[in-house]
Amino acid sequence: MEQTSVLQVEDLSGGYSLGKPVLHNIQFDVQPGEMVGLIGLNGAGKSTTMKHILGLMTPHKGEILVQGRTRDEEAQAYQSSLAFVPESPLLYEELTVREHLEFTARAYGVKPEDYAQRSERLLKLFHMTEKADSLSMHLSKGMKQKVMIMSAFVARPPLYIIDEPFLGLDPLGIRSLLDFMLEMKSEGASILLSSHILSTIENYCDRFVVLHRGAVIAQGTLAEVAEQAKLPGAALEDIFYELVKGGV
Repeated sequence: MEQTSVLQVEDLSGGYSLGKPVLHNIQFDVQPGEMVGLIGLNGAGKSTTMKHILGLMTPHKGEILVQGRTRDEEAQAYQSSLAFVPESPLLYEELTVREHLEFTARAYGVKPEDYAQRSERLLKLFHMTEKADSLSMHLSKGMKQKVMIMSAFVARPPLYIIDEPFLGLDPLGIRSLLDFMLEMKSEGASILLSSHILSTIENYCDRFVVLHRGAVIAQGTLAEVAEQAKLPGAALEDIFYELVKGGV
């Protein structure tokens, strides 16, 4: 029996203006238990793609399905099936770290006993236990980013959309995040991860989607994108540079 994709982006064109699409016929998927790296230069269309997936923008053409549903068909089921970690942390200044986790858990309908177990583990994993009752306004940028990450993972949806999560994190925080993403992946979660730190994600992602000027110019496993770049056996950074250098 064929496995159903958790995320399907099908022939997507879109952007901020109907007359000027930023994305051109984007097509890729993310399977259950898979981490896919969405990579590209600044302005390539990564964030715009993510905004369309999140339902913040309406496609000009094509469609996006999460667990086989479009947002228009079942908006609540669609939104509850994904969690987002943005590049810049956005928190409520008057809420504590723990209150952010509680708020997210309630929004996703997490059972109290599951919330208690997950939240304590996440606080410990990201070395935030001592800051659990601190207001977010008193946190450093790196700590705020950890709150965003923990809030996403306390929900445990089938799909995570994660945009440049390593910015502001210390090396220990980066390692904790990568290890936890691998754990979630092993339990069947799907992850779409955007990052400029190619050397870090090279060994963690199962496949890669290379965006350039709003179009997919290569996708597949590391070996497959290396073949498309005619650089078999090369590192991801070298592959990426070869793919985009002609059209920068």
